[in-house]
Amino acid sequence: MRQIKWSMAWTPTSVRPPWLARLIGPFSPYLYQYFLLGLIPLALYLDVHTRSIGQQNLLGVGALGILIFWTRFSPPSERRQVWIMVGVATCVEIWSSLIWGAYRYRFGNVPLFVPWGHGLVYLFALRAARTPLFQRHGHVAKWLALSFATGWAIFGLFIEPRLIGRLDVFGALWLPIFIWFMRKPSAPVFAAAFFITSYLELWGTHFGNWAWQVYTPLSHIADGNPPSVISSGYCLMDFISLSVATSIPDGFLRSRIPLSRFRAAESQSSP
Repeated sequence: MRQIKWSMAWTPTSVRPPWLARLIGPFSPYLYQYFLLGLIPLALYLDVHTRSIGQQNLLGVGALGILIFWTRFSPPSERRQVWIMVGVATCVEIWSSLIWGAYRYRFGNVPLFVPWGHGLVYLFALRAARTPLFQRHGHVAKWLALSFATGWAIFGLFIEPRLIGRLDVFGALWLPIFIWFMRKPSAPVFAAAFFITSYLELWGTHFGNWAWQVYTPLSHIADGNPPSVISSGYCLMDFISLSVATSIPDGFLRSRIPLSRFRAAESQSSP
């Protein structure tokens, strides 16, 4: 039987009609990025109009289906990293929201769509680093992300208090960690993660899907809504997911990313 080679687009390359190939050709490497950029505000808008956790869970089922669909176009190593990310993010969400209470969701829970959403966002960063744009201009993307993060941190410390009376120290504390990520060979992946998670945080706090505390619990550090460089926390989860993926024994999952190829896995999402 003839083997079908799957591309990053939503149809297999060997069965894609010529007219469709011409139509989506220039956009094919970015189809998932366009999709997620449109899905995020739509999904969050729908969430704020749910009236019960049961209704909200329907969005979670939909998010799971979307994640399963898009990971079908991923190589096994990338698919594994994404599902590990779902597990890591779930633990972080339970700690940060339910136990520590740094932020709260509308119903006081961790919505069912959130873990799958983390997987979708992580997949965005992995695939963005492989797009022609990032392949050609990854260095520029790194410096843009660093510039935006620094500017946002300064805004939260000196301008935001004057505009809305809210000081953001907590977000600025993440800046040194983000600088560390920007010094890594895989910086384009983390730059893409910064942009998409900042986009997500701004929409989520704008609609009111979740809200960050004025002061972080226990430490009582002044906090923004959202914190300026909190995307560095998402980068940390990305890094943990990659680290876990490199340490899983051969027989545990279908494939293994050798430790010697860790840097390649970070920058290309698959060896």
